[in-house]
Amino acid sequence: MDQDTVVNLSTQAMELSLKIALPLLLCGLVVGLLVSVFQAVTQIQEQTLSFIPKILALAVVLVVGGPWMLNQLMVYTTELWGSIPSQIG
Repeated sequence: MDQDTVVNLSTQAMELSLKIALPLLLCGLVVGLLVSVFQAVTQIQEQTLSFIPKILALAVVLVVGGPWMLNQLMVYTTELWGSIPSQIG
């Protein structure tokens, strides 16, 4: 296993983690922005008002996108384990 292989595997792992985390991060960003605008307009400064909608939205994204995320991880792991004999030899 040479340096190029290690860099390639690391890049693939980082791309996969970004692809899996992106829907959750975007959902949290959008919901947080909408709640912040709502709080600024209504002048309601309640801490739980920003926390509860984010948790609910992230739970919905996990329920809807969870199988896809798990499938992506399973495919990557299967390909990684399948490539071990060719990487060693």
